[in-house]
Amino acid sequence: MGFRTALSKGLLNMSEVKQELKAQVELFHKLTGHLPPHMDGHQHIHVLPEVRHVFAEVLEEYGIKYTRVPIEPGLHNCEWIPPSLMDFYLGVEEDSFNTVDVFTRHGIRWPDIYIGLSTMGKNMSVSNIWSAIDAAIVEFTSKAPSPAHLMPQSRTVTIELMVHPGYPSVPSLGGCGEGPDDFSQSWERLHELQTLIKPELQSHYKTRNIQLCSFKDL
Repeated sequence: MGFRTALSKGLLNMSEVKQELKAQVELFHKLTGHLPPHMDGHQHIHVLPEVRHVFAEVLEEYGIKYTRVPIEPGLHNCEWIPPSLMDFYLGVEEDSFNTVDVFTRHGIRWPDIYIGLSTMGKNMSVSNIWSAIDAAIVEFTSKAPSPAHLMPQSRTVTIELMVHPGYPSVPSLGGCGEGPDDFSQSWERLHELQTLIKPELQSHYKTRNIQLCSFKDL
């Protein structure tokens, strides 16, 4: 039974979820010697009802400043995404909108722009990444203050590009609790890796004055 199903059936105890979250943070600290600068949930479960509250409490308790809020500009216009997958994405989007106030109250931050649902797996290409970035920036700037109250020129716009580069997992090894899922075992992870290291993509970043960084750099 998946996490979402268990939650919908009322089978999860949020105190136990919180205990598990804290245990994972503690293990990360033990293994690396420092706390994570960023934390989110597999398949965006951190924005689910009930979970979002204990998740935010744990991040605030440990001083973890950043998370992910998967609201992607232009998602509704992505006709290449299969209907069943789009339904899942739109559910994630709705949960994310309902999570914003919770995270804000706990002092948790996230990048200005999130991209990744429309460019995931086989849909990742240099052109798709740039189309997603361009569309997101247009939407972001359209919501910016009026010209009389523009942000300083030094204002940096942050964008999270969600990616899953790597190699196909071997059945029974890896994964999150029940072994690797279909995506983890597919060629699509390798496809993402090969796309992300293409010289033309790196050249685009340089031309557009985009600096790659991690959450600890923010």
